[in-house]
Amino acid sequence: MVPPALAATPAPYLKVCGMREPENMAAIAALHPDFLGFIFYPHSSRYVGEQLVRATLEQLPPHIQKVGVFVDAPVAEVQARVTELGLNLVQLHGHEPPADCQALRAAGVPVIKAFPVGDTLDVAVLLPYVGSCDYFLFDTKGGQPGGNGTAFNWDLLADYNLPVPYFLAGGLELAQAEALRNLRLPGLFALDLNSRFETAPGVKDPERLRQMFAALRPTA
Repeated sequence: MVPPALAATPAPYLKVCGMREPENMAAIAALHPDFLGFIFYPHSSRYVGEQLVRATLEQLPPHIQKVGVFVDAPVAEVQARVTELGLNLVQLHGHEPPADCQALRAAGVPVIKAFPVGDTLDVAVLLPYVGSCDYFLFDTKGGQPGGNGTAFNWDLLADYNLPVPYFLAGGLELAQAEALRNLRLPGLFALDLNSRFETAPGVKDPERLRQMFAALRPTA
């Protein structure tokens, strides 16, 4: 399901994840990302805590889709955050079962389900989630549920044939811009940018992101 604010495009959408500081949010929003992600996992260095308020998100341009990132949180807690802050989607980055994804979708909340990728892509793990999620997200397997800052082998997705579009994450950086611009992976929906564009955890560098956006987006 493509959120209604997004139209079909030949290039992947762009998501900046791990936002936290209001002024930094505003600076990154001015670059017109398609998604901004906010982490509600207390063990993350990018945890937004209780400081994120609805008024801050309502100041963002309306086309930007606001994503709440959760790790093994109860469905009721996720739903409460969605209602409280007016989030557009949720990203489940833990071991959430398909039933949790289904419950959120039944409540009208689009779901991105994240999966860690190591040396192989285990399609058998993905299959139970087909029909339960709007998107998948593939991130590099590491010590934390996400934001480890390393890339996996994108060729593992060359034969992807499931009917669920996905976000590509995992250490994406400016040096990879040309390779990412030329990626022709089946099912690729969006690129997820995070730790490689930070000056500190949760604080993004607007200039580096501006350069990345310019390199990735086709010119008119």
